[in-house]
Parts: sequence; structure tokens; C-alpha cells
Amino acid sequence: MSHEVLRVATYNVHRCRGLDGRVQPERIAEVLRELEADVIALQEVLSRPGGPPQADQARFLAASLGYHYARGATRAFRGAIYGNVVLSRFPIVRVRHYDLSVAWRERRACLRADLELGGRWRLHVFNVHLGTAWLERRRQVRKLVSEAVLRNRELRAPRLLLGDFNEWTRGLVSRLLERELRGRAPLRFHSRARSYPSLLPLLRLDRIYHDPELAPERYWLHRSRTALVASDHLPVVAEFRLNGHRCE
Repeated sequence: MSHEVLRVATYNVHRCRGLDGRVQPERIAEVLRELEADVIALQEVLSRPGGPPQADQARFLAASLGYHYARGATRAFRGAIYGNVVLSRFPIVRVRHYDLSVAWRERRACLRADLELGGRWRLHVFNVHLGTAWLERRRQVRKLVSEAVLRNRELRAPRLLLGDFNEWTRGLVSRLLERELRGRAPLRFHSRARSYPSLLPLLRLDRIYHDPELAPERYWLHRSRTALVASDHLPVVAEFRLNGHRCE
């Protein structure tokens, strides 16, 4: 890898619809450029192929940054693809999609993108958007922390889990993920990392979990003037130092 510090971010872009009601992928792209992140997990991305470039939000945002991208369709939305997207400066060598849906609730999913950071460095990036109901999230996190997803035997590199977890208190989702992914943000950061709603953040819905091979150095909320209105969430950003783990 060309540098030892990795900057990552998670951002629910709300279909690129801002607080002013205007759908402006260009404005989201401006926020993403401000982040200067190596890896970005996006939720609620709406992509409609075949129209103007901005209509395919996943492709448009990736092209605006010059990044690789992986798209995970959660459900159809008015004839478009709606779901999670991973943007990466680094090549994406494998993509997996995991259904986390619970009966009678809105479809939810986890997107996995395996990145090649350079040389023998690898990283497994998991991008998730959990449901809004308490019982729904309990079932979804158990699917997530299973041999099919986070404990999959084919995983050989550090895991990075980002997304909108829709849990505003420290409940079962937080406890299971902190236990599974032993590296986590310091509590002093979690206590102030309220990312929703963007103008007056009250809830800490957007989080980053990671394996210990990723040593956290900085965490912050991105609060630029554009970010305050571009979506109903604020981006959460972190920098990590890689602790010598390589994939053979």
C-alpha cells in the first residue's frame, strides 16, 4: 500500500434529496470531494440507468470522484435501483450481497466489497443499512454476525463495517458488533457522533466498526455548509493506521 493511513466514511445520502427538497447528485458529489476519503459507504442511493448521467446516482458519484464502485440493490424504487454503494480509490476485486430482510418490513441488505489496497494488502468492506423497528434490527444483526456474513470462512483480511444502523441507543446491535469487531470508536466519540438530522443532529445512527488490525487515529463528523443541507444525515469519517496485516 502506498500509504499507511486509510480514511473512510459512511454517508446516508437520502436519494441525493437535500433538506430543501431538491434532488442534486452534484451537491452530494461536492460533499464527497470534501471528505477526501479513500473508501466511502453510501446508503439510500437511487440509480436509474438509461437516462441523464445524474439519474444513475451510483455511476455519477463514482465518476465525479474518479473512484471504483460497487452497487448492491436492496429493492426497486419507481423503476430504479435503490440500495447501498461502496466507492473506493482502490480496485474492487470481489462483490457480495447479503439479504437482511425481515418479513413484512422494508427490504434491507448488506453489501460487501473486497478491496485490493496494494501489494498483498486486502480489506473486506461491509456497507449496511438496518431497519427502523427494534425487533427487526435484532433479527438483522444476528444475520449479520453469522457464518454467512461477518464470520464467513472465506474472509482472510481485516473487516470494516460501516453504515446506517438506525439504533440511537446502545442496544443489542451495538453490543453484538462491538463484541464481534473488537476495534471500535472510543466512547467519547460515540457520545458526540450524532449525525441525524443534519441541521440539528440528535441521533447517532451512522457508525463505523472495525477489526483491531485497523488502529483508529481520528474520528469526526463532517459539517461543511454543503453537507448541512445536501442530505438529512451528516457523513461520519475516520482515519486508521494499518497494523501490519497482509493477505497472503
